[in-house]
Amino acid sequence: MRVLLIGDIVGKAGRKAVATVLPGLRKELKIDYVIADADNVSGGFGLTKKNADELRVCGVDGFTLGNHVWDQKETYTTIEDDPQMARPENFPPGSPGSGHFYLDGSAGLLGILHLQGRVFMDPIDCPFRVGERVVKEMREQTKAILIDMHAEATSEKQAIGRYLDGTVSAVIGTHTHVVTCDEQIFPGGTGYQTDAGMTGPHESVLGMKIPGSIAKLVEYKKLRFETATGDIQFNSTLVEIDSETGRCISIERVSRKLEEHLEG
Repeated sequence: MRVLLIGDIVGKAGRKAVATVLPGLRKELKIDYVIADADNVSGGFGLTKKNADELRVCGVDGFTLGNHVWDQKETYTTIEDDPQMARPENFPPGSPGSGHFYLDGSAGLLGILHLQGRVFMDPIDCPFRVGERVVKEMREQTKAILIDMHAEATSEKQAIGRYLDGTVSAVIGTHTHVVTCDEQIFPGGTGYQTDAGMTGPHESVLGMKIPGSIAKLVEYKKLRFETATGDIQFNSTLVEIDSETGRCISIERVSRKLEEHLEG
């Protein structure tokens, strides 16, 4: 089974990158399932149903949403109605939606689990203990399990990859928007990468327009961030999984650069 995780999609530029690259990429690389981290899809903050539908037409099968999941108010109901959309599993009990879902097709059953880190982030439930418990439950359905670890600290991402090594197929980090070149397969058979990077405008500060980002850091002005438009790139990670054993066979970065810029 061949699974692609698209790194954080940011704004209109990110959606354009997916629409331009993904349809051909699915055929070229014989991809079975596509997961998108959609935490910044709609104006840089969260995901609207309209944009989710737009991305599904392009070939996205399921979505993960992190710390910006509730930035779009409609998501409170959308995530309840959409079986292939997950907020972090370690959100407190009672949070709308679920932190995991399954994709089923000719390649076999794939489980997707979404976790969020706590280092330099909100003090939510422990991703290690929650992850371990839910993985045990998911393995009753399938051994092919991919985790999107939405976290700030590289140490926390690496630690959870090691902690769950041998119990999941892959742990791929998101949230920091910068591609890491540390893709590898751990001794237990779990594929790992600290961050899949950002799909969107790279002439920016993490997808946002440069002047506003600098002003906030230099002058401490509380300006509204606006998504940038230049140097559009598509960044993702492709993992091949043995559907019977759940072990990762291979893991590689997949990146494409669009030549055109957006206006505005």
